[in-house]
Amino acid sequence: MTATGDRLLRGALRSSAGRCALLCLVTAAAAGAGLLLPYVLGRTLDALFAAHTAGAVDSVGGDVGRWLLTAGALVAALVVLDAAEAVLTGTTNARTTARLRHRLLRHVLAAGPRTTARLPAGDLVARLVGSTAQAGPAPAIAAALFATLLTPIGAIVALGVTDPWLAAAFLAGAPALVLLLRAFARASSDCVSAYLRAQGDLATRLTEAIGGARTIAAAHTADREAARILQPLPELAHQGRRMWRVQGRASAGAVALAPLLQLTVVATAGYLLLHHRISVGELLAASRYVVLATGIGVLVGDLSALIRTRAAAHRLGDVLDLPAPSYGDEQLPVSGGELEMRGVTVRRDGRTVLDHVDLTVPAGATLAVVGASGAGKSLLAAVAGRLADPDSGTVLLDGVPLPELSRTALRRAIGHAFERPALLGTTLADTIALGPTPRPRADVVAAARTARADGFVRRLPHGYDTACAEAPLSGGETQRLGLARAFAHGGRLLILDDALSSLDMITEREIAAALLAPGRGATRLVVAHRATTAARADTVAWLEAGRVRAVGPHERLWRDPEYRAVFAG
Repeated sequence: MTATGDRLLRGALRSSAGRCALLCLVTAAAAGAGLLLPYVLGRTLDALFAAHTAGAVDSVGGDVGRWLLTAGALVAALVVLDAAEAVLTGTTNARTTARLRHRLLRHVLAAGPRTTARLPAGDLVARLVGSTAQAGPAPAIAAALFATLLTPIGAIVALGVTDPWLAAAFLAGAPALVLLLRAFARASSDCVSAYLRAQGDLATRLTEAIGGARTIAAAHTADREAARILQPLPELAHQGRRMWRVQGRASAGAVALAPLLQLTVVATAGYLLLHHRISVGELLAASRYVVLATGIGVLVGDLSALIRTRAAAHRLGDVLDLPAPSYGDEQLPVSGGELEMRGVTVRRDGRTVLDHVDLTVPAGATLAVVGASGAGKSLLAAVAGRLADPDSGTVLLDGVPLPELSRTALRRAIGHAFERPALLGTTLADTIALGPTPRPRADVVAAARTARADGFVRRLPHGYDTACAEAPLSGGETQRLGLARAFAHGGRLLILDDALSSLDMITEREIAAALLAPGRGATRLVVAHRATTAARADTVAWLEAGRVRAVGPHERLWRDPEYRAVFAG
């Protein structure tokens, strides 16, 4: 995870190499101008003393005028360079953050349900939004850190050029600065990581509460739920205070150490001035250079920001480490639809959920999957459509293992409908047409009719052009739109994962009759909770504790009282 996060940061630096190089040049130029300014001010002061000695103090020409103009030009250059640095930093941060978000979002969508199965939705959103924003400034901070290091190094060199004893006086206390920075980096990295974890936990709890707002209101548990959501807050506050304490100790150390170093260098410069080894202007320059050399506050700030970006990148690396499915380049035969599972086993959190499942669904047939809650029905449906991969065993469609199919061939061949479909798209027509290939309006309307959704859609003020967010839909109506989406895209295999559960008895019977009628062409795998649905299927697979207990027609299985008890529950 750490390695992935570091690779992500290196990739961000490479992708922003041009802007970072320009930012380095701008910040280096600003650092150079800042380093030249004390020298120029010192030469200006020496020129004024020389002019006073020569009796030409009222003259602004000669050396005094030239040095004053040079100082003015340097100040103007610093203003322009600071503005350019601000613009480059802002645009580089925005571009890098956007690039990170696109990369993570593509990976999350490619990994599919595997991502939300391993990371809570709230934590995932916090990483996609917050952690990308915190990791995005990494290239700009790295470029700024170059200039931040250049300034004190250049200042030390300038002290040595002025007089070696000045540099020696400063370097005598330099090890203390190094130790201070090292301790700060180690402590800051730990508390930033802990702070981000607590932040993700808080976001997860908040997302869960928003999703269950109706249940919370019905149970009158708002106060308890608020307390549960805010439970990570003390840890968040603790780590936040810890970060400030770490930075405060580093700043306090700098405040204590910097004046001592400055006093040592200025005292040494005064001694050298008394012995005529440096001029008054050089003493002025030395007093400015030692301030630049002890600019540890800026260095602590940049180092702290870099540590935060690395901690955030490691959280992004956790997401990128989640495996995304790989695809082959095989294509399916022109026609077919036979689904076969051979020895399929799936484990979750060390528990076997599906155990050596062997099933065959002939092309064009309907298989109903039934079982008690927790038997593995939804997971079997996910494996059949390759929304999840088995830990062992093989799933084949018309003799081709699903992982060997190309992504396009797989998604065109298999349609899904779920218990709680997401209405994606701008309008209701968009959500029905959503799929690997665009569907014309005629197909959308025909699918809605099959799903018994056309009637209530047309009663809406804007019909099929009604915005999804503005459509007042019941759970059953939402489920019918999900069914319409599956019907619109056809395919040779249609998987319904409890997609009829919210429908009233009459509507369920009408849809099931149309869907499960012989001769419809597509093979159908239906997770069923109602005996009437199972009765319409050609074959029923009865799951119990992840194993196939029995396979056969509903009428034959119905003779077993334990089978009947499945529907009674």
